[in-house]
Amino acid sequence: MSTPRPAITRRAALGGLAAAAAAAALPWRARAQQPASRKFLIVMTCTGGASIIDSMLAVRESECPTPDVLNVYPDAMVQTVEGTPFRAVDQQLEDIGPLPYSGPANQSDFVRRHAAQMAVFTYTGTSVNHLVAEKRTLTGNDAWAGRTIQEICAAVYGEGLALPNVNMGVGGYIEPGIDPALPAWARAEPVTNATTWPFGLHGFKGLRDAPSATLMERARQARERLEQQSLFDRTFTRSELLAAWKARRADASRVEAQDLITRLNSLRDSAEHPLSRFGLASSPDADRLQRVFPHMATDPMEAQAALAYLLIANGISVTVTIGPSLSPNVGGQQIVDSPPLAFDFSHTAHRGAQAIMWHRMLSVADRLIGLLKETEYQDGQSYWDHSLMYFASDFGRSRGRPGRARDFGTGHHINNGCLMVSPLLRGNTVYGGVDPATMLTYGFDPVSGRPEPGRNMSEAELFAGIVQTLGVSTAGTGLPDMAALRRA
Repeated sequence: MSTPRPAITRRAALGGLAAAAAAAALPWRARAQQPASRKFLIVMTCTGGASIIDSMLAVRESECPTPDVLNVYPDAMVQTVEGTPFRAVDQQLEDIGPLPYSGPANQSDFVRRHAAQMAVFTYTGTSVNHLVAEKRTLTGNDAWAGRTIQEICAAVYGEGLALPNVNMGVGGYIEPGIDPALPAWARAEPVTNATTWPFGLHGFKGLRDAPSATLMERARQARERLEQQSLFDRTFTRSELLAAWKARRADASRVEAQDLITRLNSLRDSAEHPLSRFGLASSPDADRLQRVFPHMATDPMEAQAALAYLLIANGISVTVTIGPSLSPNVGGQQIVDSPPLAFDFSHTAHRGAQAIMWHRMLSVADRLIGLLKETEYQDGQSYWDHSLMYFASDFGRSRGRPGRARDFGTGHHINNGCLMVSPLLRGNTVYGGVDPATMLTYGFDPVSGRPEPGRNMSEAELFAGIVQTLGVSTAGTGLPDMAALRRA
């Protein structure tokens, strides 16, 4: 597959004005990159709080001086993956607290497949409020003029694309940044339903007995001429809001011309979804996506991952955010893959919730990575060769447990760590570590990567590490150089 030709920029008029303002006001504004040097950012939102000590930094009971009261695991349950610094907790669940779920929860398979490109970054956040903490995991606590990492990626690598930044998250993960100088086209396009959203990307296709495209265009032109003569238009002719509305509306035909309603449609023609009856068609990748994500019709996260692949591989987006909501995913006779409240069901059943949610996140991520590896971007390289996946978590969880309890409830805790996967990283590395006496994580030297017990890494340092690994210069921002993360 050759490099996709850039599409016409969405909201081009507003984007141009915002970009000019940014250039004048911000001397450190990153320069937009050409398609050949684009990078792609995938944010996996661990809604509710994914605990790093229940996954890649798990500790065995024999390693802890007080195993009766801290969240450590039976020795046999913690896998050490040979040739890596990572741990993995594999188990067969009998339940998730009061929920009648039974089944496997596996982490080691993902580690074995991706360890060479994995990095764990330990850090300590600044809030245990879900919405606040979620947004700070994306802005580094307003580390760069309040921009999110997705907005920065879109501003640098997404110019000319139809939808550079698509966000399917919830809560604070879908909150925009606060920098007014950000080009309008780099802001996130929110998506609440990955399966049906593509049908909203065309004004009339799919409507039975709709007028022809030629007639629709003539009607739109007539509407504009009539509006110009209206009292309302003449009264508010200098209104910036009205100008913005007209620019977005005019952009609709340019989006329609790219046939995104087809290219992003993962549904297949069937009795349940009679696409052909309405003049619609499936994406050429629909059958392939159905094989990789067989439950995408009923599992929202599988549907999100399928859409994420289509957005990136079709040259439509450079950053996509996906993740579970706080609602359970129910199918058949038992909860399938996701308890209510996602990771935050740890309040009721910490180990069960952490186990099934880590299993769910890693399973979806593994399949999405596989698709991106199989798809050529340019010069024999895949889309994955230019990508970074970041597992963003609200916060960690409290460390205590009562009397070696098999399961127990936990609260929110600012101390944690996160997982990143990318060929752009210096992988197979734990940046920082965990103290088995307290189960709290500690940091590292940003340049050498050397562990430094007693040091806490900040949200801004995590933010800087991600942005810099994506090849974005942070000179002039005041952000630290996180050279340890970048592959030489």
